[in-house]
Amino acid sequence: MKTEDTQIRLKDYRPPDFAIDTVHLDFRLAPRATAVTATLALRPTGGSSELKLDGDELTLVSIAIDGESLDPARYQVSADGLVISEVPDQPFELKITTEIDPTGNTKLMGLFRSGGTYCTQCEAEGFRRITYFLDRPDVLSVYTTRIEAPVSEAPVLLANGNMIDSGQVEGSDRHFAVWHDPFPKPAYLFAVVGGDLGLITDRFTTASGRAVELRIYCEHGKQDQCAYAMDALKRSMRWDEQAYGREYDLDIFMIVAVSDFNMGAMENKGLNIFNDQLVLADPETATDLDFARVEAVIAHEYFHNWTGNRITCRDWFQLCLKEGLTVYRDQEFTADMRSRPVKRIADVRALRARQFPEDASPLAHPVRPQTYSEISNFYTPTVYEKGAEVIRMLRAIVGQDGFRAGMDLYFERHDGEAVTIEDFVAAFSDASNTDLEQFMLWYRQAGTPVVAARGRYDRRARTYTLDLEQSCPPTPGQAVKQAMHIPVRFGLIGPNGEEASFEAARGASIDGDIIHLTQERQSIVFEGVASRPVPSLMRGFSAPVRLMSDFTGSDLLFLLRADSDPFSRWQAAQTIGTDTLKQGAVQAARGEPIDVDPEFVDALVEIAENEDIESAFRAQILQLPGEADIAREIGRDVDPDAIAASRNHLRARIADRAGERLLRIHQAQPGGGPYSPDAEAAGRRALANTALDLATANGEVSALRRTVEAFHSADNMTARAGALAILAGGAFAERVAALETFFQRYQDNPLVLDKWLMFEAMVPAHETLDRVRALIDHPVFSLTNPNRVRALIGSFANANQTQFNRRDGAGYDFLADFVIGLDARNPQTAARLLVSFRSWRALESGRRGLAERALKRVAERDGLSPDVRDIITRTLG
Repeated sequence: MKTEDTQIRLKDYRPPDFAIDTVHLDFRLAPRATAVTATLALRPTGGSSELKLDGDELTLVSIAIDGESLDPARYQVSADGLVISEVPDQPFELKITTEIDPTGNTKLMGLFRSGGTYCTQCEAEGFRRITYFLDRPDVLSVYTTRIEAPVSEAPVLLANGNMIDSGQVEGSDRHFAVWHDPFPKPAYLFAVVGGDLGLITDRFTTASGRAVELRIYCEHGKQDQCAYAMDALKRSMRWDEQAYGREYDLDIFMIVAVSDFNMGAMENKGLNIFNDQLVLADPETATDLDFARVEAVIAHEYFHNWTGNRITCRDWFQLCLKEGLTVYRDQEFTADMRSRPVKRIADVRALRARQFPEDASPLAHPVRPQTYSEISNFYTPTVYEKGAEVIRMLRAIVGQDGFRAGMDLYFERHDGEAVTIEDFVAAFSDASNTDLEQFMLWYRQAGTPVVAARGRYDRRARTYTLDLEQSCPPTPGQAVKQAMHIPVRFGLIGPNGEEASFEAARGASIDGDIIHLTQERQSIVFEGVASRPVPSLMRGFSAPVRLMSDFTGSDLLFLLRADSDPFSRWQAAQTIGTDTLKQGAVQAARGEPIDVDPEFVDALVEIAENEDIESAFRAQILQLPGEADIAREIGRDVDPDAIAASRNHLRARIADRAGERLLRIHQAQPGGGPYSPDAEAAGRRALANTALDLATANGEVSALRRTVEAFHSADNMTARAGALAILAGGAFAERVAALETFFQRYQDNPLVLDKWLMFEAMVPAHETLDRVRALIDHPVFSLTNPNRVRALIGSFANANQTQFNRRDGAGYDFLADFVIGLDARNPQTAARLLVSFRSWRALESGRRGLAERALKRVAERDGLSPDVRDIITRTLG
């Protein structure tokens, strides 16, 4: 239960006073008045005679213990639950009937309707909106679910587990289905679906020879867009068997795609419910990035079957136990399916764009927080993406064999249990005989560590000394940080571009190519080094840190051209680009000419032209740091207009110097023939789009003409959307006609209209805010659909740095007003939009004051939801 100050604390955890061994649920679906009868087999465990159950917006119809209706004097109903006094001190049966309104449930938590389909979302605390319950992850129960509805309204009736009965309700137009899940699970993994849905099916044979039926449900007429999701599911199942020895355990696995969903997807046992944008994909309507996201999220939710479902969290403080671990698993799956170096770069881009700003903001928190007010606000990049990086470091520290042994031991020890981070890490410590106590600081300390590196070569002694120093800035509630265990993957590059050898190293523990940095300062002396090397550090981004080095511009250009580690080559390009853009922002703010190193431009284009390098990597090399990346690196007194001017200038200089070469790269990428979402073909399209984007940066007529032609002649969404993104992102006049053409072509496809709304919102022009306001009233926009809200409002606030951060504060006022209006309808979506303000303290003083004024206006509103109240309180600090 929440304490008086609304904070829930990890240190206050206590086991539940009651276990619920079995749950029998009976749903009688109706649009406005669904009746739910829950029969619970309870068993006292803590000696309490009072049973406190969670509840939210429920109408209590009846309540009985062991078949006898309760006297109203024995129970009390409140806004957040039900308290029953004098319950038996031995196992007993509690039967509760509640009534709920799925159609009126705009919060999209619990049981709600999406396009006429009944579906549920119970993580984190949605089950209490279905029936009164001990809605906490350490209460594991075996569920049997009966669903009844009119055949005409809901011919498809689904729940967790295997179907054990179905049929017609005698004398009526209604039918029923009964599902049984033999594996104990917490309430957050419960799911029900009822509706009229299309279906595709397939089968999978497990490694032990068991046959599993696979089903994907979607809106009628969209079944052909589910083929790639089905293929991804089968590949995920096989990969988990091969990589982790984990087989699927039920007779059937189902995915249901719905259009109204707060999250991306949900891993309910055997019945995954997905936002349809992460299931539906075909070449005409989905980009290569969409296909890749479908593949990754299908895998992620399937992998949860073992890392989240079979072994779950003891409490919500352990959320990273399932999410960080499963993100790491889906990242590795994608790396095996596609390009490992490119996947690593993409993941690091996402981490730096989403999690690093969180670490540097008032919303910073450890991977495992110690307190929370609203758990729905802790489904954050820190829990997910940084949590995955912590798992990756663990693998680096214990080694590949030690990691697999640790995972095997974890599954063996804890199958069917609700556990903690300590339980998880202990399995690796025991399996590899490694002390991981210092490593646990990654779960306890917030903030992004900084590793400073300095090197010096002694020609006479033939030694190279590398000085490493770690520090971590203060974060809310943590002013002083302890030194952490940071695995630094490294190489020494000799003058000829080859890996330089050394005879011995002293000053730190080194395992192969990993330096174990465990103190605040360490000096590593490499002996027997023939000539001055350039160190390649944090290869593969071996730890989620900011690396600061004394590398010269020449050193970085050398690494860009010569390093054998693809990530380090890309990082060298990003570092040079970042330094150039930061200095350019200073010069732009002063009205001075902006300096650009032509040798850097030449190095980028040389790599892009090198056909011996995979296309997807070449595309990554050409992608400069974004405006938000530069703002993050500047860190204080940020002027978004100066950053935009600096970036536009660098892009234009690249186009001036290499525009023709870039157009040739675009032209050289093979086109025509059947579309394929495979990694090689997707890489070629990415390179073509990126080269064309840079070639147009100076507004050169032939490049713009090529872009317009690419838009109109495209035979797939990747090429079409890529060209439209160039026109919209550059605010070129040609965008107006192109956006209208795009809308007319796809006005009946909601998922593609999300792209249209996004492109409209990202135009870096003064009139864009008025356009966004107007689009809120457009027939295709809907406040009830989180996808529409994220596409238009979220894109404006997060992807349009200059217009959201307008000097007049209009962007801040707009978002504040929108959040206030949305809060009563969908608090989760409203709270996540509000996170767009997380970096307001880093802005220059004028904008900072305007952002604070808008935030305080939100904070002063009466009746804010707990979700929004939590975010606004922490953001204002």
